Amino acid sequence: MTNFIPIFPLSIVVYPHENLNLHIFEPKYQQLIKECIDQKKPFGMPVVINNKMNELGTLLEITEISKVYDNGELDIKTKGKKVFRILEVIKEIPEKLYSGAIVNYPHNHEHGKRLIMNKVIADIKRLHEMLKVNKPISKVEDELWSYDLAHSAGLTLEEEYELLSLMNELQRQEYLKRHLAKVIPVVAEMESLKEKIKLNGHFKNLTGFKLS
Repeated sequence: MTNFIPIFPLSIVVYPHENLNLHIFEPKYQQLIKECIDQKKPFGMPVVINNKMNELGTLLEITEISKVYDNGELDIKTKGKKVFRILEVIKEIPEKLYSGAIVNYPHNHEHGKRLIMNKVIADIKRLHEMLKVNKPISKVEDELWSYDLAHSAGLTLEEEYELLSLMNELQRQEYLKRHLAKVIPVVAEMESLKEKIKLNGHFKNLTGFKLS
């Protein structure tokens, strides 16, 4: 399926099924959002990295208008629907302030393995404990998949985009598993280093080395 969508490029990755709150203040995006609300249509959010708009993004639907300000600004709630790939950017649209794109929607296989996901969940919990981060998870564990936990795994923006580009849940699970296997030992070493630094200046009870 190929179609035209209005686009709202941002330096964030939004995943399918994710809820995202937005404050809309730029006039061109005020126009975009108001038209999407009036026409009950979605808009696309391509990912911007290092001031470059990438070809992949997520289609968003507006689920709620939380507040409309006197100056035209809006607070809205949105939900990620599916990943799109840009085929052509339409920079100028007659009588519109915003741009658009012709896109298609790659097939996304969303079935993975529960055992791998359970390992990912356990490792994320361990990472959060080590970092002393309290980030509640809204779903029950048996309903969690890679998209639900991607923002909790300590990925960079580039890594989050790499995950977005994977159109198979099993690949996404393996990606998160490998990432956590790499990050957790680094964090553990940092914690050990912190403890060593804390000991500096303290009296130490050490056994002397015996010369044979």
